Amino acid sequence: MKNVKVLGSGCKKCQQTADAIQKYADDNNIDIEVEKVTDMAEIMRYGVMSTPGVVVDEVTVHAGGVPNDEQIKAILA
Repeated sequence: MKNVKVLGSGCKKCQQTADAIQKYADDNNIDIEVEKVTDMAEIMRYGVMSTPGVVVDEVTVHAGGVPNDEQIKAILA
């Protein structure tokens, strides 16, 4: 199981990112756990300056917007 963290303030784009990643995983039978991180100190610890950010298994893989399907595919590969 992959651990996916969506980093952001809880804004609409952060929610869209979490929803899109979960939907892609569900549609493709990928076992993930999605966690939303809103604490700014923790977000900064990952080096994310523009949210939403995505961290998979403690590695920052995306920042600065809602990822599209191709980006989500790469994120969960």
